[in-house]
Amino acid sequence: MKARLKHYPLIPSILGSIFFTSHVTAEGRLVVYCSTTNTMCEAATKAFSEKYDIDTSFIRSSSGSTLAKIEAEKKNPRADVWYGGTLDPQSQAGEMNLLHAYKSPQLKFIMEEFRDPAKRKGNYSSAVYMGILGFGVNKDRLAEKGLPIPRCWKDLTKPIYKDEIQIADPQSSGTAYTALATFIQLWDEEKAFSYFKELGKNVSQYTKSGVAPSRNAARGEIAIGIGFLHDYSLEQSKGAPLELISPCEGTGYEIGGVSILKGARNLSNAEKFLNFVLSREGQETAWKKGETFQILTNTTAEQSPSALNPKQLNLINYDMSKYGASAERKRLINKWVNTVKRGQ
Repeated sequence: MKARLKHYPLIPSILGSIFFTSHVTAEGRLVVYCSTTNTMCEAATKAFSEKYDIDTSFIRSSSGSTLAKIEAEKKNPRADVWYGGTLDPQSQAGEMNLLHAYKSPQLKFIMEEFRDPAKRKGNYSSAVYMGILGFGVNKDRLAEKGLPIPRCWKDLTKPIYKDEIQIADPQSSGTAYTALATFIQLWDEEKAFSYFKELGKNVSQYTKSGVAPSRNAARGEIAIGIGFLHDYSLEQSKGAPLELISPCEGTGYEIGGVSILKGARNLSNAEKFLNFVLSREGQETAWKKGETFQILTNTTAEQSPSALNPKQLNLINYDMSKYGASAERKRLINKWVNTVKRGQ
């Protein structure tokens, strides 16, 4: 019998817990919490399901929300794998003893610096892609308003862009936390928070997910969205009048993580899934069928023609160990809430 793919959007926690209790205990099944785009989640789980004849389902939600859900369910896990989204929350989950260590045989094909990238060493998380932080601008909206195209992070604090910018909330979004950590590493903590306060004067909305600003910019609801540039590249490929900006000061990047949850009820299937998404076939599936243009970490995989070349960009030496640490992440997010969001 051919394996079936099930997709469940983010469900309220009580309903989700009841619904999945019987599902995850069945043999030959796999439940994935997914924090990348819906199309990428569906492409990866569908390809895996068909290849291994394993009944696979996924729930899509942002990285921060997924971490909270996994922590809440730690005594009775509802899923087996966490796939996609920024590495920092998955690194934190490893420190919190929420993950199962697994050294995939596919790691020999992964970029050397990304083979064991999390704070807690021992292969609690692996890296499936790399994404560059920046912003996308809707050229048509800027032209209509007679506004110049910003080229630098500090351009975004100019009063002319009031209510024209969106960025996600770091409480729920790994994308926004990456931005916060990037600004600290570009300047220093004091200057980074001062920058966020100034930027906040121009922010029309702090979205729940990191991908939302790209879609809103593509529709022309705002002029500028801050996030990972592959999300803007996708909207651009669909005809949106966007220009992608890698800021003049330099920028940070994400590593997209994949981890097996501690107490996974379908452990062998979870290991198979990890091997698949780290493999050449699994990574190429992301852009050939999943409409995503991240930089792939498997050195044997063919990159999307729309993927950026990190060697041509001014990237910081992002400190995954420090900013993926549980205590540091909590401290910085709490400080952002108290000094930036509540000050709006």
